[in-house]
Amino acid sequence: MSSKSGKVFLVGAGPGDPDLLTVRAMKTIESCDLILYDHLVSELIRELFPTGTPAIYVGKCKERHSIAQEDLNELLVKWSRQSKCIARLKGGDPFVFGRGSEEMLALRSAGVEVEVIPGITSASGCSTYAGFPLTHRGLATGCTLVTAHTRNGENPNWGALAALDHTLVFYMGLTKALDISMGLLKAGMSQDTPVAIVENGCRVDQRTLVSTLCHLPSTVIEENVKSPALIVVGDVVSLRDTLISSGRSWAGDDTDLMTAIGQ
Repeated sequence: MSSKSGKVFLVGAGPGDPDLLTVRAMKTIESCDLILYDHLVSELIRELFPTGTPAIYVGKCKERHSIAQEDLNELLVKWSRQSKCIARLKGGDPFVFGRGSEEMLALRSAGVEVEVIPGITSASGCSTYAGFPLTHRGLATGCTLVTAHTRNGENPNWGALAALDHTLVFYMGLTKALDISMGLLKAGMSQDTPVAIVENGCRVDQRTLVSTLCHLPSTVIEENVKSPALIVVGDVVSLRDTLISSGRSWAGDDTDLMTAIGQ
């Protein structure tokens, strides 16, 4: 890659484990002139950054933005026009609640060349490391990814979500745990529906808590769950104990798995 390319790569860094980076993502990290990363890019992934490449933190998390999105868009345009080849790393996948499309629109509008490199989204990576699937015949006919925070503050259509027969994965849902629980219960979902809370997914300090829909809010409070965390609602969570105890169905040995899932 030439340093004169003036190109921006929106790179999906995956959910935390550096072994889950794609080959394309790693090649881009190694060859670009500038790296921009957010707060979901794990420390272990940051340790892979080339020592001679400037790396700037541009993270945004709830109520603590280092750079506003609009300002970041302008900086991306500015730096790309300085003949920079930029790797813009985002946790998970840039196009799954990563605001990658907003950055891409801003760059394209400014005439900047941009390419998206997909990453493993947290729903897939974290559920697998927690020991359960997102779909399973007879338990879930699909999977729906839901953001717990919308621009206008409106709640999701709880009735539609409850009727889907899908596994529901809530991103950024910790502060909305009560709303999620009450909304789905009022929509007719059983209070005993299994729920998993995956904290620091796909990292060495991953913690998985299994609860039920009616006890979701109290579990978050009593266990002092911290971000980043996913909330997974659905019967697939009930497979966790059986799949974990079923032997070598996982990458690595059993010790690696138990370390990965925080046991």
